[in-house]
Amino acid sequence: MAFVVPEDIERYAEEHTTRPTGLLAALSEETHATLAAPQMLTGPIEGRFLELLVYASGARRVLELGTFSGYSSISMAAGLPPGGHIDTCEVEEKHASVARRYIEEAGLSDRISIHMGPGLDTIEALGGEWDLVFIDADKPNYLNYYEAVVPRLAERGIIAADNTLWSGKVLDESDDSESTVAIREFNDRVRDDDRVVSVQLTIRDGVTLIRRA
Repeated sequence: MAFVVPEDIERYAEEHTTRPTGLLAALSEETHATLAAPQMLTGPIEGRFLELLVYASGARRVLELGTFSGYSSISMAAGLPPGGHIDTCEVEEKHASVARRYIEEAGLSDRISIHMGPGLDTIEALGGEWDLVFIDADKPNYLNYYEAVVPRLAERGIIAADNTLWSGKVLDESDDSESTVAIREFNDRVRDDDRVVSVQLTIRDGVTLIRRA
């Protein structure tokens, strides 16, 4: 994954963002040392962004599609109000086992629940409305996740979809790989959907924020 802003600007922004906790720094280090595709890790800039998004919105019920090693869940939990909860979905036990260990170490086991299995099944099983949904899972299913959660957004609910600039590959019309095509289709669907209002941000690899119109 390549960031969509110049590396020196990305580094400057990171240096001027509140540093991650020691626990998150250790989680990042272990993820890079032991897990495949460590670039999937939510970094310190996006982690703080998600925390502040939860905090500013007052989100009490948060759904995350794609736990990976738990960095984003733990980051968002720092912004939860009292009684708030995060349900996060993962399909790889190797990833979930790391996330569980750090969630427990952070003292957040009562605020973050990891659900194993396909995210669409978990969405259906959990029921109810969501104040914030973070989509950061398999790209070919982005549209399916979107269609499943839009009707389930709370009145002031927000969807944050990650990787929507896809390292700039969205501009390369010769790239017909499954994930690139899926991200393009997702972006076009959100843009053209009269049910929502959205903004695409150049944070890390692109984050799109979406609310009901």
